[in-house]
Amino acid sequence: MTASIPGKAAQGATAPRAAAVAGILFALLFGASIVLMRLSVPADLADPSAWTPATLSRAALGMRVIPFAGILFLWFVGVIRDQLGAAEDKFFATVTLGSALVFVALTFAAFGVAGGLFESYHVGGLEAWSPAVYLFGRSVVDQIFNTYAVKMASVFMFSLGTLWRSTGVMPRSFSLLTYALAVIMLVVFSRSLWILLVFPAWVLLVSVYILISNLRPKGS
Repeated sequence: MTASIPGKAAQGATAPRAAAVAGILFALLFGASIVLMRLSVPADLADPSAWTPATLSRAALGMRVIPFAGILFLWFVGVIRDQLGAAEDKFFATVTLGSALVFVALTFAAFGVAGGLFESYHVGGLEAWSPAVYLFGRSVVDQIFNTYAVKMASVFMFSLGTLWRSTGVMPRSFSLLTYALAVIMLVVFSRSLWILLVFPAWVLLVSVYILISNLRPKGS
């Protein structure tokens, strides 16, 4: 007879809750950052003078929460993989983890470049933003975040949806919804920051479902 290990049992019971809480906090922080950035970006992106102290301050607030959102997302991914356990397919597990890490790295890189531009403005004023420097920095941020980071997020969704479908950890409807949203994010090219809200909204939905399912009495 194999004796049960209380520590392992407790870890198994709390892992879904940890994933849910981390996912919810990530979705709220990341979504809030995207909204703040979208409300701050001026209509004329080619004109650096279109930025005002109010919009710069609002955008800076959105950037401050991104490091915490990235940490919470990595925690969410780690606990989700732990929940899959031995049934996790190694190929898709590698793709899931790799795309998650690249997504966080690209997000940090994009916000780091944007933060550097804002910091140069605070130190040197508008004179620090020469047209060439401003356009280059804005283009780099746009390419890293709106193109590459979004594509990595869609790859993460697709691979995780495949793991859910093969292991049965999540309902089949969640896998199908995940596939649909992943395809939209993968093929739709848009410079609008609003499209990025699809990802935190999906994480929020998944996290809330996990939390409710974990809190539900067994056998109900």
